Amino acid sequence: MPKLIHYRQRCIGCNACVEIAFSRWRMSKKDGKAVLLGGIEKKGVYQATIREEEVEDNLRVVEACPVNIIKLDGV
Repeated sequence: MPKLIHYRQRCIGCNACVEIAFSRWRMSKKDGKAVLLGGIEKKGVYQATIREEEVEDNLRVVEACPVNIIKLDGV
């Protein structure tokens, strides 16, 4: 299964991920950084298994992230 990996601490809050894949990303009102919905945190890195129908949008998210902190594994 495809897995999204998000290095949230380095997020600059550009909102590109939210605009492309709103079903999986939101912006935090607390710190202005992206939140990976369904993500499980381990040592500051968030991971979430996604459905096949989410892969295309999240590939665009990976490409759009200006600081390259979002990865898509298992595709």
